Amino acid sequence: MKLATLRTPSGSHHPAVALDDGESYLLLDVAWRTFTGTEPTHLRTMLSVIDGGDTARSQIEDVLRAAPSEARLDGADARLLPPLPEPRQIRDYGCFPDHFRNARARRDGVPPDAVTLPPIMLERPLYYLVNRLTLAGDGDDIAWPTYSRVRDYELEFACILARGGRDIPASTAEDHIFGFTIFNDFSARDTQAEEIASGLGMSKGKDFDRSNSFGPWIVTADEVGDPYRLDMVARINGEEVSRGNTASMHHRFADLIAFTSTSTTVHPGEILCSGTVATGCGLETGRYLQPGDTIELDVTGIGTLRNTVVS
Repeated sequence: MKLATLRTPSGSHHPAVALDDGESYLLLDVAWRTFTGTEPTHLRTMLSVIDGGDTARSQIEDVLRAAPSEARLDGADARLLPPLPEPRQIRDYGCFPDHFRNARARRDGVPPDAVTLPPIMLERPLYYLVNRLTLAGDGDDIAWPTYSRVRDYELEFACILARGGRDIPASTAEDHIFGFTIFNDFSARDTQAEEIASGLGMSKGKDFDRSNSFGPWIVTADEVGDPYRLDMVARINGEEVSRGNTASMHHRFADLIAFTSTSTTVHPGEILCSGTVATGCGLETGRYLQPGDTIELDVTGIGTLRNTVVS
Protein backbone atom coordinates (compact mmCIF):
# COMPACT_ATOMS: atom_id res chain seq x y z
CA MET A 1 0.00 0.00 0.00
CA LYS A 2 1.24 3.47 -0.92
CA LEU A 3 0.18 6.14 1.55
CA ALA A 4 0.51 9.83 0.76
CA THR A 5 -0.39 13.19 2.22
CA LEU A 6 -1.66 15.67 -0.31
CA ARG A 7 -3.22 19.06 -0.80
CA THR A 8 -6.35 19.34 -2.93
CA PRO A 9 -7.16 22.29 -5.23
CA SER A 10 -9.28 23.76 -2.41
CA GLY A 11 -6.21 23.87 -0.17
CA SER A 12 -7.27 21.15 2.27
CA HIS A 13 -4.79 18.46 3.39
CA HIS A 14 -5.62 14.74 3.47
CA PRO A 15 -3.97 11.38 4.08
CA ALA A 16 -4.58 9.23 1.03
CA VAL A 17 -3.92 5.92 -0.65
CA ALA A 18 -2.13 6.29 -3.99
CA LEU A 19 -3.86 4.17 -6.62
CA ASP A 20 -2.11 3.03 -9.82
CA ASP A 21 1.14 4.78 -8.79
CA GLY A 22 -0.54 8.13 -8.31
CA GLU A 23 -2.95 8.13 -11.25
CA SER A 24 -5.59 8.79 -8.59
CA TYR A 25 -5.90 8.98 -4.81
CA LEU A 26 -8.45 7.87 -2.27
CA LEU A 27 -8.79 10.55 0.42
CA LEU A 28 -8.95 8.50 3.61
CA ASP A 29 -10.70 10.95 5.91
CA VAL A 30 -13.27 11.87 3.25
CA ALA A 31 -13.82 8.20 2.40
CA TRP A 32 -14.43 7.32 6.06
CA ARG A 33 -17.03 10.10 6.46
CA THR A 34 -18.76 9.02 3.26
CA PHE A 35 -18.63 5.34 4.15
CA THR A 36 -19.72 5.57 7.80
CA GLY A 37 -21.25 8.98 8.30
CA THR A 38 -18.93 9.54 11.26
CA GLU A 39 -15.75 11.52 11.82
CA PRO A 40 -12.55 9.49 11.42
CA THR A 41 -10.51 8.75 14.51
CA HIS A 42 -7.52 7.08 12.90
CA LEU A 43 -7.67 8.45 9.35
CA ARG A 44 -7.40 12.19 9.97
CA THR A 45 -3.66 12.53 9.35
CA MET A 46 -0.77 10.24 8.46
CA LEU A 47 0.41 10.34 12.05
CA SER A 48 -3.00 9.19 13.28
CA VAL A 49 -2.92 6.38 10.68
CA ILE A 50 0.41 5.21 12.13
CA ASP A 51 -0.80 5.59 15.71
CA GLY A 52 -3.96 3.66 14.83
CA GLY A 53 -2.01 0.48 14.11
CA ASP A 54 -4.04 -2.55 13.07
CA THR A 55 -7.34 -0.70 13.61
CA ALA A 56 -6.37 2.01 11.14
CA ARG A 57 -5.17 -0.56 8.63
CA SER A 58 -8.52 -2.36 8.87
CA GLN A 59 -10.38 0.91 8.34
CA ILE A 60 -8.30 1.68 5.25
CA GLU A 61 -9.10 -1.74 3.81
CA ASP A 62 -12.80 -1.14 4.51
CA VAL A 63 -12.90 2.15 2.62
CA LEU A 64 -10.81 0.72 -0.23
CA ARG A 65 -13.41 -1.97 -0.71
CA ALA A 66 -16.23 0.56 -0.59
CA ALA A 67 -14.25 3.07 -2.69
CA PRO A 68 -16.78 5.93 -2.66
CA SER A 69 -16.35 8.02 -5.80
CA GLU A 70 -16.72 11.26 -3.83
CA ALA A 71 -13.48 10.47 -2.03
CA ARG A 72 -11.37 9.93 -5.15
CA LEU A 73 -9.08 12.63 -6.53
CA ASP A 74 -7.43 12.61 -9.93
CA GLY A 75 -3.65 12.54 -9.63
CA ALA A 76 -3.34 15.62 -11.83
CA ASP A 77 -5.26 17.62 -9.20
CA ALA A 78 -3.18 16.45 -6.24
CA ARG A 79 -0.20 18.29 -4.77
CA LEU A 80 1.96 15.86 -2.84
CA LEU A 81 3.21 17.00 0.56
CA PRO A 82 5.83 15.21 2.67
CA PRO A 83 4.05 11.88 3.29
CA LEU A 84 4.46 12.30 7.06
CA PRO A 85 4.25 16.09 7.48
CA GLU A 86 4.69 16.03 11.26
CA PRO A 87 7.16 13.28 12.18
CA ARG A 88 7.83 12.90 15.88
CA GLN A 89 11.57 12.73 15.25
CA ILE A 90 14.05 12.31 12.37
CA ARG A 91 17.48 10.73 12.65
CA ASP A 92 19.99 10.31 9.82
CA TYR A 93 22.58 7.52 10.04
CA GLY A 94 25.72 6.48 8.19
CA CYS A 95 24.83 3.00 6.93
CA PHE A 96 26.96 2.92 3.75
CA PRO A 97 30.70 2.95 4.58
CA ASP A 98 31.74 3.30 0.92
CA HIS A 99 30.03 6.70 0.84
CA PHE A 100 32.50 7.96 3.43
CA ARG A 101 35.44 6.21 1.75
CA ASN A 102 34.60 7.78 -1.61
CA ALA A 103 34.18 11.26 -0.14
CA ARG A 104 37.45 11.14 1.81
CA ALA A 105 39.31 9.65 -1.13
CA ARG A 106 38.18 12.50 -3.37
CA ARG A 107 39.14 15.05 -0.73
CA ASP A 108 42.58 13.54 -0.14
CA GLY A 109 43.37 12.51 -3.72
CA VAL A 110 43.80 8.81 -2.91
CA PRO A 111 42.02 5.60 -4.02
CA PRO A 112 38.95 4.70 -1.93
CA ASP A 113 40.52 1.43 -0.81
CA ALA A 114 43.36 3.45 0.77
CA VAL A 115 40.92 5.15 3.15
CA THR A 116 40.68 3.74 6.68
CA LEU A 117 37.51 4.71 8.50
CA PRO A 118 37.39 5.18 12.27
CA PRO A 119 36.40 1.79 13.77
CA ILE A 120 33.43 3.35 15.57
CA MET A 121 31.74 4.04 12.21
CA LEU A 122 31.65 0.31 11.48
CA GLU A 123 30.85 -0.72 15.05
CA ARG A 124 27.88 1.57 15.66
CA PRO A 125 25.15 3.13 13.48
CA LEU A 126 25.96 6.71 14.45
CA TYR A 127 23.43 9.43 13.64
CA TYR A 128 22.55 13.08 13.96
CA LEU A 129 19.15 14.65 14.62
CA VAL A 130 17.47 16.23 11.59
CA ASN A 131 15.33 19.36 11.77
CA ARG A 132 11.84 17.85 11.51
CA LEU A 133 10.32 21.25 10.67
CA THR A 134 12.23 21.90 7.42
CA LEU A 135 10.52 19.34 5.19
CA ALA A 136 9.83 19.26 1.48
CA GLY A 137 7.76 16.86 -0.60
CA ASP A 138 7.78 15.55 -4.13
CA GLY A 139 7.70 18.39 -6.67
CA ASP A 140 8.71 21.13 -4.24
CA ASP A 141 11.27 23.72 -5.28
CA ILE A 142 14.28 24.01 -2.97
CA ALA A 143 15.32 27.66 -2.58
CA TRP A 144 19.04 27.46 -1.90
CA PRO A 145 20.32 29.48 1.08
CA THR A 146 22.09 32.72 0.19
CA TYR A 147 25.16 31.82 2.25
CA SER A 148 26.06 28.76 0.15
CA ARG A 149 27.32 28.17 -3.40
CA VAL A 150 27.95 24.40 -3.28
CA ARG A 151 24.60 22.65 -3.68
CA ASP A 152 24.47 18.92 -3.07
CA TYR A 153 21.90 16.13 -2.92
CA GLU A 154 22.05 12.84 -1.02
CA LEU A 155 20.49 9.61 -2.27
CA GLU A 156 18.93 7.90 0.76
CA PHE A 157 15.90 5.94 1.84
CA ALA A 158 14.23 5.71 5.22
CA CYS A 159 11.93 3.68 7.43
CA ILE A 160 9.07 4.99 9.54
CA LEU A 161 8.39 3.43 12.93
CA ALA A 162 5.00 1.85 13.54
CA ARG A 163 5.60 1.16 17.21
CA GLY A 164 7.81 2.62 19.87
CA GLY A 165 9.72 1.08 22.71
CA ARG A 166 12.93 1.07 24.71
CA ASP A 167 15.84 -1.38 24.58
CA ILE A 168 14.34 -3.10 21.54
CA PRO A 169 16.37 -6.19 20.54
CA ALA A 170 17.63 -6.34 16.97
CA SER A 171 15.97 -9.75 16.57
CA THR A 172 12.47 -8.18 16.74
CA ALA A 173 13.24 -4.63 15.67
CA GLU A 174 11.93 -4.96 12.12
CA ASP A 175 8.48 -5.68 13.57
CA HIS A 176 8.47 -1.99 14.54
CA ILE A 177 8.70 -0.75 10.92
CA PHE A 178 5.58 0.80 9.38
CA GLY A 179 6.96 1.44 5.92
CA PHE A 180 9.61 3.04 3.74
CA THR A 181 10.11 6.26 1.81
CA ILE A 182 12.85 8.13 -0.09
CA PHE A 183 14.94 10.85 1.55
CA ASN A 184 17.01 13.61 -0.07
CA ASP A 185 19.27 15.25 2.51
CA PHE A 186 20.11 18.52 0.72
CA SER A 187 23.49 19.78 1.89
CA ALA A 188 25.26 23.14 1.63
CA ARG A 189 28.68 21.56 1.30
CA ASP A 190 30.81 24.69 1.59
CA THR A 191 29.05 25.68 4.82
CA GLN A 192 29.11 22.11 6.10
CA ALA A 193 32.89 21.88 5.60
CA GLU A 194 33.42 25.05 7.62
CA GLU A 195 31.22 23.78 10.44
CA ILE A 196 32.81 20.33 10.64
CA ALA A 197 36.24 21.95 10.84
CA SER A 198 35.10 23.75 14.00
CA GLY A 199 34.67 20.43 15.82
CA LEU A 200 31.09 21.27 16.74
CA GLY A 201 29.35 19.21 14.09
CA MET A 202 26.80 20.27 11.44
CA SER A 203 24.56 23.30 11.64
CA LYS A 204 23.46 25.54 8.75
CA GLY A 205 25.05 23.19 6.25
CA LYS A 206 22.05 20.91 6.78
CA ASP A 207 19.48 23.21 8.36
CA PHE A 208 17.56 25.51 6.01
CA ASP A 209 14.00 25.66 4.69
CA ARG A 210 12.97 22.53 2.78
CA SER A 211 16.40 20.97 3.26
CA ASN A 212 14.89 17.56 4.07
CA SER A 213 12.82 16.14 1.24
CA PHE A 214 10.73 12.96 1.66
CA GLY A 215 8.41 11.13 -0.67
CA PRO A 216 6.66 10.65 -2.88
CA TRP A 217 4.75 8.46 -0.40
CA ILE A 218 5.23 5.80 2.27
CA VAL A 219 5.15 2.22 0.99
CA THR A 220 4.07 -0.15 3.74
CA ALA A 221 6.60 -2.74 4.84
CA ASP A 222 4.51 -5.68 3.60
CA GLU A 223 4.49 -4.29 0.06
CA VAL A 224 8.23 -3.52 -0.05
CA GLY A 225 9.16 -7.04 0.99
CA ASP A 226 12.94 -7.34 1.34
CA PRO A 227 14.24 -3.76 1.75
CA TYR A 228 17.83 -4.87 1.15
CA ARG A 229 17.48 -5.69 -2.55
CA LEU A 230 16.46 -2.27 -3.90
CA ASP A 231 18.26 -0.32 -6.61
CA MET A 232 18.89 3.34 -5.81
CA VAL A 233 19.42 5.81 -8.67
CA ALA A 234 19.86 9.59 -8.88
CA ARG A 235 19.38 11.66 -12.03
CA ILE A 236 20.07 15.34 -12.66
CA ASN A 237 17.95 16.74 -15.48
CA GLY A 238 17.32 13.18 -16.63
CA GLU A 239 21.00 12.12 -16.66
CA GLU A 240 22.01 9.33 -14.30
CA VAL A 241 24.68 10.52 -11.87
CA SER A 242 24.46 7.98 -9.01
CA ARG A 243 23.61 4.30 -8.67
CA GLY A 244 23.73 1.92 -5.73
CA ASN A 245 21.80 -0.82 -3.98
CA THR A 246 20.40 -1.17 -0.48
CA ALA A 247 22.22 -4.54 -0.19
CA SER A 248 25.39 -2.57 0.57
CA MET A 249 24.01 -1.26 3.89
CA HIS A 250 26.51 -2.14 6.62
CA HIS A 251 24.09 -1.26 9.41
CA ARG A 252 20.50 -2.30 8.66
CA PHE A 253 17.29 -0.86 10.04
CA ALA A 254 17.06 -3.47 12.79
CA ASP A 255 20.50 -2.32 13.93
CA LEU A 256 19.41 1.31 13.87
CA ILE A 257 16.32 0.63 15.95
CA ALA A 258 18.16 -1.49 18.49
CA PHE A 259 21.02 1.01 18.86
CA THR A 260 18.80 4.09 19.02
CA SER A 261 16.41 2.58 21.58
CA THR A 262 19.22 1.67 23.97
CA SER A 263 18.22 3.50 27.16
CA THR A 264 16.11 5.80 24.95
CA THR A 265 12.41 5.51 24.18
CA VAL A 266 11.57 5.74 20.48
CA HIS A 267 8.07 6.51 19.27
CA PRO A 268 5.74 5.61 16.40
CA GLY A 269 6.01 8.17 13.64
CA GLU A 270 9.77 8.59 13.92
CA ILE A 271 11.80 8.51 10.69
CA LEU A 272 15.14 6.71 10.51
CA CYS A 273 17.19 7.60 7.41
CA SER A 274 19.81 5.31 5.90
CA GLY A 275 22.46 7.84 5.05
CA THR A 276 23.87 8.22 1.55
CA VAL A 277 24.45 5.20 -0.65
CA ALA A 278 27.90 4.96 -2.28
CA THR A 279 28.23 7.42 -5.22
CA GLY A 280 25.00 9.02 -4.02
CA CYS A 281 26.10 12.67 -3.85
CA GLY A 282 28.27 15.29 -5.49
CA LEU A 283 30.74 15.15 -2.62
CA GLU A 284 31.75 11.74 -3.99
CA THR A 285 31.39 12.27 -7.73
CA GLY A 286 32.10 15.99 -8.15
CA ARG A 287 28.71 16.56 -9.83
CA TYR A 288 26.93 19.25 -7.85
CA LEU A 289 23.59 20.92 -8.42
CA GLN A 290 23.12 24.26 -10.19
CA PRO A 291 20.15 26.63 -9.99
CA GLY A 292 17.38 25.23 -12.18
CA ASP A 293 18.53 21.61 -11.92
CA THR A 294 15.92 18.95 -11.21
CA ILE A 295 17.16 16.09 -9.06
CA GLU A 296 15.30 12.78 -9.14
CA LEU A 297 15.89 10.00 -6.64
CA ASP A 298 14.50 6.60 -7.56
CA VAL A 299 14.32 3.55 -5.28
CA THR A 300 12.93 0.27 -6.60
CA GLY A 301 9.46 -0.46 -5.28
CA ILE A 302 9.10 2.92 -3.59
CA GLY A 303 8.99 5.43 -6.42
CA THR A 304 10.66 8.64 -7.53
CA LEU A 305 11.22 11.80 -5.50
CA ARG A 306 11.71 14.97 -7.59
CA ASN A 307 12.82 18.43 -6.55
CA THR A 308 14.17 21.45 -8.42
CA VAL A 309 16.85 23.68 -6.91
CA VAL A 310 16.31 27.40 -7.37
CA SER A 311 18.53 30.32 -6.40
